[in-house]
Amino acid sequence: MVKIRLKRMGGHKNPFYRVVVADERRARDGRNIEEIGTFDPLADQIKIDAEAAKKWLANGAQPTDTARALLKKAGVIEK
Repeated sequence: MVKIRLKRMGGHKNPFYRVVVADERRARDGRNIEEIGTFDPLADQIKIDAEAAKKWLANGAQPTDTARALLKKAGVIEK
């Protein structure tokens, strides 16, 4: 199954996440299918490619709880 989830980047005590589409059997920071956005929790910035996210959701990709919250905050899916 394909999931929309976060991939952790950044250094020690400096988290930065990429919102990616990946096979659920892959490791959290492993290979992904496509990168559709970024999330910086320290600056509270969310940048998501809405068209790509909607395309993957229409094709059956399931967002994780955290990714769903970010997609709602970005206005990609209705609350």
